[in-house]
Amino acid sequence: MKISQMKKDELFEGFYLIKRAELRKTRAGKDFISFVFQDDSGEISGNLWDAQPYNVEEFVAGKVVHMQGRREVYNGTPQVNQITLRNTRDGEPNNPADFKEKSPVNASDVKEYLEQKMFHIENATWQRIVRALYRKYDKEFFTYPAAKTNHHAFESGLAYHTATMVQLADAIGDVYPDLNKSLLYAGIMLHDLAKVIELSGPDNTEYTVRGNLIGHIALVDEEITKVIGELNIPDDKEEVTVLRHVVLSHHGLLEYGSPVRPRIMEAEIIHMIDNIDANMMMMTTALNRVGEGEMTNRIFAMDNRSFYKPKYNQ
Repeated sequence: MKISQMKKDELFEGFYLIKRAELRKTRAGKDFISFVFQDDSGEISGNLWDAQPYNVEEFVAGKVVHMQGRREVYNGTPQVNQITLRNTRDGEPNNPADFKEKSPVNASDVKEYLEQKMFHIENATWQRIVRALYRKYDKEFFTYPAAKTNHHAFESGLAYHTATMVQLADAIGDVYPDLNKSLLYAGIMLHDLAKVIELSGPDNTEYTVRGNLIGHIALVDEEITKVIGELNIPDDKEEVTVLRHVVLSHHGLLEYGSPVRPRIMEAEIIHMIDNIDANMMMMTTALNRVGEGEMTNRIFAMDNRSFYKPKYNQ
């Protein structure tokens, strides 16, 4: 049974990918494994109580297992309980790639779109910087997710998120001609580029040491600084400063990780577009997993709100 088909309090069984597996302890000091299971229809959490050492070694992230259990709801969030796990047998599904969320678009189409948009970056300095960094991280950028969880947390999600933001910037730039489209394109194409350093990759995604201790905003500014040195571009040119500014300020608030707040129009718009695309992806993903007339799971990154799927056709 697919995760999206599970009904409250019903028994189920099927094959699922272990997305995360963390050994924890109960208040009484007993070991249990906190899991997140995944298939191509969604994901769900669950716990294996009284876990033994061989369970910890056997049931690890990235492995496909057969599971039986009951779908329940705890504090408004669906989970699986009373679970029984076993390894897959010969002839049973066991390819992790078959259980992962798929990108809505083809990565090669996204790459072609972004390469074409690079030609529309009319400022030569910005275009040289973008092209140099895309050459440097070509393979990683078009395969990495945009996050470990939350939004665009699937293979090629980083490039898809970037391309969608460029599309939004293109349309908004038509409405507000005072905006510099070249700066919008360049800033968006670079804003999350250092996710390829912050994250470990598309499989069993985790934060790297540099990701945890430095973060992608500081890391991408470092990459820009390095590449302008390699290209012999003076670092005190205003066009370099404003490009770095739109990237450094794209989280909008200091408490969200940006060292500076947006102080030019393009920086403010990039911050807004980033939020629009991230929120739309989180809502769309959650709403695709429920039927009409139902509420989604709570979305932690959206103030822990759940969303209702209206019955528009009735």
